[in-house]
Amino acid sequence: MMEVKRRTVRSLVNKLSSVSEQTQIEAICELRLMSKHDPESRSLIAESGVLPILTETLFSSSPTAQENAVATLLNLSISNRDLLMSTRGLLDALSHLLRLPSATPSSLQTASATLYSLLVVDQYRPIIGAKRDIVFALIDIIKNPNSPPRSIKDALKALFGISLYPLNRATMIDLGVVPALFALVVKDGRIGIVEDATAVIAQVAGCYESGDAFKKVSGIGVLMDLLDLSTGSSCRARENSVSGLLNLIQSGDEMVTEEVRKNCSSAALDGISDIAEDGSLKAKSKATSLLKILDGGEGIQDIHVREI
Repeated sequence: MMEVKRRTVRSLVNKLSSVSEQTQIEAICELRLMSKHDPESRSLIAESGVLPILTETLFSSSPTAQENAVATLLNLSISNRDLLMSTRGLLDALSHLLRLPSATPSSLQTASATLYSLLVVDQYRPIIGAKRDIVFALIDIIKNPNSPPRSIKDALKALFGISLYPLNRATMIDLGVVPALFALVVKDGRIGIVEDATAVIAQVAGCYESGDAFKKVSGIGVLMDLLDLSTGSSCRARENSVSGLLNLIQSGDEMVTEEVRKNCSSAALDGISDIAEDGSLKAKSKATSLLKILDGGEGIQDIHVREI
């Protein structure tokens, strides 16, 4: 059975060198379907030498070829991340697609999702985060009022993966992620987007540069508003707000702590107490730590900087 699959893959890969563009596209479509529906075939495809061809196809003038090539790469990334990351020019090709004005929403979503899949691996986070053009392109997607919700959500997931590496956060701030994220929280009522945006905010808050960036967009006030139970924010958004405020304090100075205390209303305090009682295990611990700081029971010098 595996031999039959191997022969099929070889035949499809050979068709990719055809002079007929239609034949090439049909072969890529077949590889996409095979990699989607048959997990066993993924390694066979990844090891067939097709990865450089799929990577090059992201520069194609054919939207159909681009869509199917990047979807195949996403499917292959599930079990072949190392092979993808060692493919020369892969990140540049994904960056090109993300920044391409003519790219279809489907291609943008899939390129973002491919990055998120690769970012599952710790050691790839600094490599991808060092590609400023990729970070900029993802921020551009979440800033664009015409981006479909699915594109925004996939871009936010990729940004979340990038933000998990602490040294990437200052770069993200430098490229304008903070105003873009808070604009989504304040203006976007679509399901799940506020939750995903606050998840990235919570991570980005974990660097010294976040203090000034949050101040410029009244970010502390926005997070406090989310904690007010009367605003109807979801539990996940409120837990992310607690995490963001705590990370902001832990990575900032006494002025940041005072700013958080100053912005904390009794309604926000009730919201933090609610998370301390009924949140997830991790959120309970963070909410309890935040309450201690807001109560003045812990100075910034006493706070142990925890792993975010």
